[in-house]
Amino acid sequence: MRNDMERRFAGKRAKLTGELFERLVEASCRHYRETGQAVIEKTPEPMKPLSGMDRQGRFQACFTKAAQPDYKGVLAGGRAVVFEAKHTDGETIAYGRLTETQMDCMEAYYEMGALCFVLVSFGFRDFFRIPWPDWNDMPYIYGRKHLKQTELERFRVGEKGNVLFFLEGVE
Repeated sequence: MRNDMERRFAGKRAKLTGELFERLVEASCRHYRETGQAVIEKTPEPMKPLSGMDRQGRFQACFTKAAQPDYKGVLAGGRAVVFEAKHTDGETIAYGRLTETQMDCMEAYYEMGALCFVLVSFGFRDFFRIPWPDWNDMPYIYGRKHLKQTELERFRVGEKGNVLFFLEGVE
């Protein structure tokens, strides 16, 4: 019983921290749009309604296919940008946090010349833009399927207030 409660609590906490990180990324995307540097939008989840709306405006739905990367857009000048955003309260981030569909999509965009990366939050204190080739080749580069926060300093992203400067230094 206790383990079940702990799992449910951990699941709810993970959902909430993921939503908070998403809000931070959304605020950052608004900053880039307002400054004319990029237009980046959240990729909608493909879903199919299963019932009509109730009086509170709620309905049941199911996902129709695996999710694509979280964000897609274009930088000033025309280059596409595609990235996945992940939060962890731990000291490592696992390769398996991206689905096979997301990995395939990121690779396809990268091969076409898009700027692709995984944006990672460690405890809402430290943020990193991990380039797609480094994430994709993680098992070969690092010899394992996770990255330690201590290994990511060269990918650090600056932040101020509620804006992450994840496009700074991009060519």
